[in-house]
Amino acid sequence: MNKYWLTVTACTLAITANAQQKALTVKDYERAESFMGYNTAKYIDNSSVQPNWLNGDKFWYTTKTNGTEQTFLVDPIKKTKTLTTDYKGSATSSRRGASRNEILSPDGKKAILIKDYNLFVKDVATGKLTQLTTDGIKDYGYATDNAGWKHSDAPILRWSPDSKKIATFQQDQRNSKDMYLVTTNVGAPVLKAWKYPLPGDKQIATIRRVVIDVENAKMVSLKIPADQHRATLSDDISSSGTFDDIDWKADGTEVAFVSTSRDHKNEKFRIANATTGAVREVFEETVKTQYESGQGAINWRYLPEAKEIIWYSERDNWGHLYLYDSTNGKLKNQITKGDFVVTRLVKVDEKTRTLYFMANGREKGNPYFSHLYKIGFDGKNLALLTPEEGNHQVVFSPSFEYFVDTYSQPDVPAVTVLRSIGGKLINTLEKTDVSRLTATGWKAPIPVAVKAKDGKTDIYGLVFTPTKMDADQKYPVIDYIYPGPQGGSVGSWSFAASRGDNQALAELGFIVVVIEGTSNPDRSKSFHDMSYGNMAENTLPDQIAAIRQLSAKYPIDTTKVGIWGHSGGGFATAAAMFRYPDFFKVGISESGNHDNRNYEDDWGERYNGLVENADYEAQANQNYAKNLKGKLMLVHGMMDDNVPPYNTLLVVEALEKANKSFDLVIFPNSAHGYGEYSPYMTRRRWDYFVQHLLGAEPPKDYQMKGPSAR
Repeated sequence: MNKYWLTVTACTLAITANAQQKALTVKDYERAESFMGYNTAKYIDNSSVQPNWLNGDKFWYTTKTNGTEQTFLVDPIKKTKTLTTDYKGSATSSRRGASRNEILSPDGKKAILIKDYNLFVKDVATGKLTQLTTDGIKDYGYATDNAGWKHSDAPILRWSPDSKKIATFQQDQRNSKDMYLVTTNVGAPVLKAWKYPLPGDKQIATIRRVVIDVENAKMVSLKIPADQHRATLSDDISSSGTFDDIDWKADGTEVAFVSTSRDHKNEKFRIANATTGAVREVFEETVKTQYESGQGAINWRYLPEAKEIIWYSERDNWGHLYLYDSTNGKLKNQITKGDFVVTRLVKVDEKTRTLYFMANGREKGNPYFSHLYKIGFDGKNLALLTPEEGNHQVVFSPSFEYFVDTYSQPDVPAVTVLRSIGGKLINTLEKTDVSRLTATGWKAPIPVAVKAKDGKTDIYGLVFTPTKMDADQKYPVIDYIYPGPQGGSVGSWSFAASRGDNQALAELGFIVVVIEGTSNPDRSKSFHDMSYGNMAENTLPDQIAAIRQLSAKYPIDTTKVGIWGHSGGGFATAAAMFRYPDFFKVGISESGNHDNRNYEDDWGERYNGLVENADYEAQANQNYAKNLKGKLMLVHGMMDDNVPPYNTLLVVEALEKANKSFDLVIFPNSAHGYGEYSPYMTRRRWDYFVQHLLGAEPPKDYQMKGPSAR
């Protein structure tokens, strides 16, 4: 009898507890969605200044206040800013008669295009085409850029300043392996095949460098063996938007270039005679891990008039500029020095022998804040031109006598000012006003600084908390991760009202953290190289250490830790769930490159090393799938031409072999991003964390209201 009543009581308590399980409503999701960028943008006033330059360095720009557009004309000489209607509806264009897949000459009179793997020049005025090359064939075409994840029908080349010649290449992919994807549709699927070399492949894409005299349709081959399809900036020969690592002499008689080894450890600076094709070896630099020429821009310059070269190197553990003699390849002097990193060389003034550059970490505070500086070629007279604390973004006038400077912090809205090239403040143009946004209940993320796993290294991030918090409650934490190593989780350190769905997730009952772990750029070389050769560990110990430290200050429940990321973040998420299963309880891994032997050759070989020199097998996520304890959702687009979907399918197979339960979301015809299905993925992400990390019931099939939502 007693046992009966005990059983009834236990059942009653279980039913009551289940009935009391928290359920989120449609209104809860609508409130969360109100913090997405497409909803917050309309409440921001005076947010941006995009100068449209006129003669005399005058410019006009348009801004919005409470939905009303206003246009201003700025005269830097008179130091005036005047309301105007003269430029309403105006727009500037740089194409001037060239189509999207054509590269216009500097004088605007000619354009180069690809047709049947060969190059043609078009007279912009008449439309007349003249063939420049004749021996281009499939997989050995001129100026093509279809290796690995990059696809383009536009030619990859660099015009000489006098608009008479181009530097380009014939890309040899004849022995490179193919990648295959198939569409999902009624009837026979369509096969998509293209060249996609993998780490360890014996044959990868190479480029035979050529110079073409456009006016005379004459081609000169440079007298060196074919180069690897590599660049100093990142993993494509046109990462900067044009043919990388090329610098012409003004009269078109010489072209300087840098050849990068397959593993990115060796760089050769060369100068070619554009008429004969003769190539002179100037100097080379070899590094232990991987060489890079800057962050977001290539930072070397050829200065033929002075017979000098500005070179970028991290040889003293920081990214700095060096001055070389181009006649003998000898170092003349180091230009920039100190515990900071030059990220972008923006201007070389040869007359005054002055360099203008962006750099991080020289000023106190957040080392990711970027400032503008100038310095002499001799390394003297270093001057800070943007003194305000924050991340600075600058746009220069055509004469380079002035620049527009917009500075902000993640929690401090932008201010835009006009300065002279010497840094003198001329005018304050706009101050971003978020008062209407704040009135809706919005709040900025909280910048934080903690220690990395080593207990010594400072790392930085952002914390997003619910706008309405219960003082007596601890919150599950969600870690958004992108481990790089060519980028980081935070992305831009400038102000943004919305950063993806971080605040939206926080509104559903979480604390969201975004931690810039070790092994990411914009810091020292040793910082960036911390996970070189072992990307499986990339930032994960730092994430754990950061969350534990933050739990001492914020009401974080460290027994309920979720993690998610896309691409490299998808790889890191699965690695977190498999390698640290007692810490990370719920993960969403989107489009992850789970085994870098199955991802584009250049990225892995750059940051991990050649296959024969690195243990790719030990880093592959599928080998650790058997360790899964928590809830894991895997996501992939089946037409992903960046990270092929079989990366995720390898993990799927391993989980099934290990008899592990998991969730899988497939987008049959989506590429690396999910396009029109992005709102669906966002909703599924919210549902998954709400159900498995918060322990609540989400509203069934909530319909997102944002762009692309159906």
